[in-house]
Amino acid sequence: MISIENARSTTGTKSRVEDISPISGMCPLCIEECGVVCEVGKAAFRGREVLYPSTEHFGQSTAASNKDFMLDWSHFQILAELLGAYGVEPDPDKAFFENAKISTQVATHSGKPIKLKVPVVLAGLGSTDVAKRNWESLAKGAAMSGTIEVIGENVCGMDSNAVYTDGKVVKSPELEYRVAQYRELWDGKYGNIAVQTNVEDLRGGVDAYAVSKLEVDIIERKWGQGAKAIGGEVRVKSLERAIELKRRGYLVLPDPEDPMIQAAFKEGAFKTFERHSRVGFPDHRAFVEDVEGLREAGAKYVFLKTGAYRPEVVAFTMKAASEARIDMLTFDGAGGGTGMSPVPMMNEMSTPTVHLEAQVLLAAAILRKQGRFIPDICFAGGFTNESQIFKSMAMSNLGDGPLVKAIAMARAPLTATMKSQYFARLAKNGKLPRSFVQSYTGDPHTFFVRAGDIAKKYPEKKLGEDIPWGAVGLNTYLEERIGEGLKQLLAGSRKFRLDLLEKDDIASLSEYASKVTGVETFDQMASRTIPGILECWDK
Repeated sequence: MISIENARSTTGTKSRVEDISPISGMCPLCIEECGVVCEVGKAAFRGREVLYPSTEHFGQSTAASNKDFMLDWSHFQILAELLGAYGVEPDPDKAFFENAKISTQVATHSGKPIKLKVPVVLAGLGSTDVAKRNWESLAKGAAMSGTIEVIGENVCGMDSNAVYTDGKVVKSPELEYRVAQYRELWDGKYGNIAVQTNVEDLRGGVDAYAVSKLEVDIIERKWGQGAKAIGGEVRVKSLERAIELKRRGYLVLPDPEDPMIQAAFKEGAFKTFERHSRVGFPDHRAFVEDVEGLREAGAKYVFLKTGAYRPEVVAFTMKAASEARIDMLTFDGAGGGTGMSPVPMMNEMSTPTVHLEAQVLLAAAILRKQGRFIPDICFAGGFTNESQIFKSMAMSNLGDGPLVKAIAMARAPLTATMKSQYFARLAKNGKLPRSFVQSYTGDPHTFFVRAGDIAKKYPEKKLGEDIPWGAVGLNTYLEERIGEGLKQLLAGSRKFRLDLLEKDDIASLSEYASKVTGVETFDQMASRTIPGILECWDK
């Protein structure tokens, strides 16, 4: 495997030669007169900046690991079926993929489950610039797609116009805007808007404000994570803003109130400050009481999102979530980040998604055997397409339907949104690539295949203005690509509803994948099934 330790696209670094040392990632012969900037070289100039995705793209990018974790969803294969059909009448005129149902429900143990048109939740998109810049498109696209949009952590704390009284937020125009943008196109039947709260948000009373003033139904607690396991982080481009955030209680590095730091910033020695938020230290009993308090305060649903921690933390989380009877629990596997997660942490820390799901299912099986409550599960961590969704849900069926009810995404929806907005701007300025225009035209009303349908559904709204092209693109990605692709996979497996998926609808492509997950390999499955059919021919 090629080492990426000294040359990463995420940090904008390269090696001078291709035959690098597989151990260090350095060029075998490092020469003094080299104009190529590798990780070591850039670190000599910029120090801690090289820990993060290229800072010059902050606010206009998302980042992910480029490490091969040796086990991912590509190591499983979806099995096609020929005999019979489930969830639809076995009739050639009815067992057509368009008749497959891809809707799902979360909070199924509550009195009123939340319906989703597609099994996707937009994961917490908080105070990062990239979320703020694209919020209208993300919110309206999610609402049109009938799914849950989670407003991420630190939004109120980062709102310059927020009003605090005795340390508690009493008004936040930014949070109000985010809720309102989603509700503008929300039909009230599918999906909903959620507000996520971390340590800083709890101190600032964000949950109480969201529930009482904005009538938000869903509060999602956030355990740790943020910029992976070290708390949420953004970059701040102005000195005044950095000072403001420090005085609001955030950890800001370097210290914006230090005269020497101020002078260095004004001279251009560095261009951004880091804003960090504190990590939490969950306690089992305190969490159960916290969830009870949220419900008493008016929250109709309580979610929890956590990261990819040690196996014993998975057990702790499942135990606490079970006793608190939360409505949905999201586990986020290693590998991605929407803000400024450190590159070494994205690559080298935390549990990869497939391993994490296997651990969660082990814990769930134990709780199930004990007759205890198991919350609806949602998984995040590198998901981009329908086949990954299918496999994750199928793997999670322990006997009475998949425990994984939905998949959370952030980077992929952001990419769909940003790409849509960018190409719409290119079209407006007549700068679209010639090959794109030749294939799809130069008009967003035609190169977005769902534009016509959306215009008919919302005749009072103008595309490109009331409904941004980013929202059109996100809806197209979620419904036209993931939705249709999922219907085809369901039809191919002859399972015409998501709740019918089972572990034996997929097969492991390696002994290692089978060992980790318990999903049979093809040879194991063949040895189990073929003799039983053929050896009893005459019986």
